[in-house]
Amino acid sequence: MLKKSIICAALVATPLILTGCQDEPKAVGIKPELYTDSLFAVMKADRTNYTKLIIKRLGPAGANAIAPKEHWQDLENGAPLPAQMFRAGAEAVAEMTDDFTYSLQSLWPINSQNAPRTEMEKQGLEYIAANPGKNFYGEEKLGDTTYFTAVYPDVAVATPCVTCHNEHKDSPRTDFKIGEVMGGVVIRVPLGG
Repeated sequence: MLKKSIICAALVATPLILTGCQDEPKAVGIKPELYTDSLFAVMKADRTNYTKLIIKRLGPAGANAIAPKEHWQDLENGAPLPAQMFRAGAEAVAEMTDDFTYSLQSLWPINSQNAPRTEMEKQGLEYIAANPGKNFYGEEKLGDTTYFTAVYPDVAVATPCVTCHNEHKDSPRTDFKIGEVMGGVVIRVPLGG
């Protein structure tokens, strides 16, 4: 029995030893586009569900149990707006890792900090606005680091999204409709060198 175990172990180890004699294998990783697409899928699902399952169902158009408002902290039953919840997630991720960053931006931002800050971000937002359903991918150098930058359409998924943007006193655009691109999610990943 012991001999059989030793022979089995040797047979299992042989391919490992033989492969060690060949050229070193190249590092295998995930393509930046697949990485950012995957991150965006999670972000989009979470944000859409928060909007539809919490804000729409429990806010003023639903049970009226919560008050989704811009200044939600000042209310006993206040809840952050979907864009504010998204920003809170981005800020929490930034505290945990520098492997990627993300933000919600728009060519028509209600809050000026959501305007594009780089030429690549602006190009990406313009592209997704002009090409519904398409994503934008590019590379940009910021400081000493080259980044893969992806921009995904942020589409109005519920009436509260459209109503908030169309009726907000600081909104530069007041004619959004359900299903329309209102801005974009910018995901940036540093490329290893």
